[in-house]
Amino acid sequence: MGIIADARKAVALVRRAVSNRAAYVDVRRSLALLPKPATDHFRIAVYFADGEVNMYQMRQWYKPLQLLAETWPVVVISRSATGAQALLSDGALPVVFAPTVRALESVVAAQDIRIVLYVNQNTRNFQMFRYGHRWHVFINHGESDKMYMTTNQFKAYDYALIAGDAARERLGRVLWDYDLDARTIAIGRPQADHFSGALPYPDDGRRVILYAPTWEGDRPAAHYGSIASHGESLVSAVLASPRHRLIYRPHPRSGVVDAAYGDAHRRIVAAIAAANAADPLAHHVYDDGPELGWQLAAADLAVVDISAMIYDRLAVAKPLLVTRPVDPAALVDRGGYLADAAWLDADSAASIVEIADRVADDPEATQQLRVWSHHYFGDTSPGAATARFHAAIELLMQRWAEWDARTVTVADERDEAELDDA
Repeated sequence: MGIIADARKAVALVRRAVSNRAAYVDVRRSLALLPKPATDHFRIAVYFADGEVNMYQMRQWYKPLQLLAETWPVVVISRSATGAQALLSDGALPVVFAPTVRALESVVAAQDIRIVLYVNQNTRNFQMFRYGHRWHVFINHGESDKMYMTTNQFKAYDYALIAGDAARERLGRVLWDYDLDARTIAIGRPQADHFSGALPYPDDGRRVILYAPTWEGDRPAAHYGSIASHGESLVSAVLASPRHRLIYRPHPRSGVVDAAYGDAHRRIVAAIAAANAADPLAHHVYDDGPELGWQLAAADLAVVDISAMIYDRLAVAKPLLVTRPVDPAALVDRGGYLADAAWLDADSAASIVEIADRVADDPEATQQLRVWSHHYFGDTSPGAATARFHAAIELLMQRWAEWDARTVTVADERDEAELDDA
């Protein structure tokens, strides 16, 4: 078995190398056809060192960043060929490709970048931290109570734009000697201002259940994924009901570590296709598209794993269930919303239709969700989070100008002193 596993890994590495090389050539060709950005044009950079598989982290920020770019020009600095290829294909924001440190230095030298935004904790972020005279700001790719949200890596950034009171409390409990007042700015969830879009099904009275599981995780503490434990029973029950409609939106990394998890995912996709073929009026949805938002706003009930999807759903304050991990080693924060959440056990997944009807029709539960929504995101009225995001950027730009002026003054004084000594 060891030889077979090693052989599979070797084949995967070769395929990845071939894919990366093809992406590199494609990116170079695509950029050659585009006009080169003007020198000193961009003021904000989004640093993205990941490949295509983690593009969901960038895509959720497209619309907020596009609005921001109307005031402060924004560019994405991509370090990975497959990531750059996906960014260019999406065409949402200007992109520069900097696969090497030398290329990165050229970008920094050519542009007047005053704020660098980071959507994840990729180890290559460290290569960008070396450049001073600009703010390095962690904006993350979602709000949650996972251990990722309290990593000591927060201290590496000048500032962190956080969602709200829950994030402040979470960081305050875990990080030692971290000045929350000075280094965090609460902005809510700007993405939620864009949770809309055309629905791929008719408004025919069916109760819509969104099932949005996360991936299987790469270590026992992060085994939050439910596709293999809850997913097939849950999906079968919804597909069998003539009164319900399923939206299945799995994490794009589902199955990358555990082949059995990927197999369960593929069986679910096949079951959805078969159900739609049997009943063309059902309009069940397998959603693997880049847009996230309409699903959260439209579904009558969301069933999610321990992931940022819980909190995206909280941002719209509508009914949800959280799947309980079957691995006892999975770390579950017993504070915050999860202490009050409605849980779905694996052995109850087949009863999802009855549970969904009960939860979705409970006004007290809905009111409690609104309370939690405010705790995590503050004011969630339309446009409020976007206004806070823009205000945070404006504040950092003002602080940049103050520090830049101070630096120039010190440099001038030093130059004058050297002239006097001469």
